[in-house]
Amino acid sequence: MSARISVRPAVPADVPLILRMIRALADYERLGDQVVGTEDRLGELLFGAHPAAEVVLAYDDEEPVGFAVFFQTFSTFLVRPGMYLEDLFVVPDRRGRGIGRRLFSHVARMAVERQCGRMEWSVLDWNAPAIGFYKKMGAQPMDEWTVFRLTGGALENAGR
Repeated sequence: MSARISVRPAVPADVPLILRMIRALADYERLGDQVVGTEDRLGELLFGAHPAAEVVLAYDDEEPVGFAVFFQTFSTFLVRPGMYLEDLFVVPDRRGRGIGRRLFSHVARMAVERQCGRMEWSVLDWNAPAIGFYKKMGAQPMDEWTVFRLTGGALENAGR
């Protein structure tokens, strides 16, 4: 791991960079056509009156090389907050250098500092490198759980 690698919280001026990273992640996950967010909307949701998530950025010297998006959750059984890691991404040509570990450790450290009872995330079934990385970090897959999702019209209908 290079001493040149640093991780820092994102600031409003980073919104264009964050959106570029989101698009790169979506392309990697073969979901590029699903990115519909704008810089204005992203800026409002990250840095507005009611932030929905937080972002940390990884740099190799001055070059941005990765990011993590996360937000607080709540565990009713633990009666403690939790941390949900929405996305962790390192640009492909910089993988294998400890950058993902630095991002992951940074978010985990924040979860501990905030007295979270757990940290959770989802991984695409085909993403063997990510699954291997998370297992190496000590994570356990939650095989007995199935993730469900409502979007678009189904979400609107459920809210009626």
